[in-house]
Amino acid sequence: IRHHNTIVADAGAALIDVTKVAQAQSLTGVEFAAGIPGSVGGAIFMNAGAYGGDIDDVVTGAEVLTSDDKVIHLDFHQLDFGYRHCSVQDNHQIVLSATFSLTSGIAEKIQKQMNHLNQLRESKQPLELPSCGSVFKRPKGYFAGKLIHEAGLQGFQIGGAQVSTKHAGFIVNVDHATATDYLNVIAHVQKTVFDKFGVHLETEVRIIGEESVKSL
Repeated sequence: IRHHNTIVADAGAALIDVTKVAQAQSLTGVEFAAGIPGSVGGAIFMNAGAYGGDIDDVVTGAEVLTSDDKVIHLDFHQLDFGYRHCSVQDNHQIVLSATFSLTSGIAEKIQKQMNHLNQLRESKQPLELPSCGSVFKRPKGYFAGKLIHEAGLQGFQIGGAQVSTKHAGFIVNVDHATATDYLNVIAHVQKTVFDKFGVHLETEVRIIGEESVKSL
């Protein structure tokens, strides 16, 4: 739903679709998200971002369901955004919808920027293989992918899960990988990078369940 220069999107809507609606309405500001997979709710929950932009740059508020079954509105300050963080994580809330505040622009220029960023993504990320996206948060003062690359881990594989040879920050499914394969690769990467550089890599992906991890 558009009202002036804002777009209201349900949590289940694809974030990419929001960027398409914005472009069609000549609204700029959310081009950075043109290639981010996943839902609006997930993007709010994790403060998703790419190519210098984050959700907290464009979201002014959200409707959420509280743990005691109340629907409330959280404004920008109450969302308390941080790096891959939002207050709904701490308060065990469920995002229902979000309001994006954008700026009037020129549709053709917006589309050109979206195309450019998607071409960059395709050239640098292993989109040709299934993955869970970027696995690790950026450690302060470092880049996760660079540390993993310098640790000699590109191509490292357990079961069907492999550290991408195209972008070390991704773990790709090369042969019917299981969740346990992924977790074991993550554990090995974390241990190796810590042993070599003294840096702990924190996962950006959310791990749900009780899959067993081998002792590495």
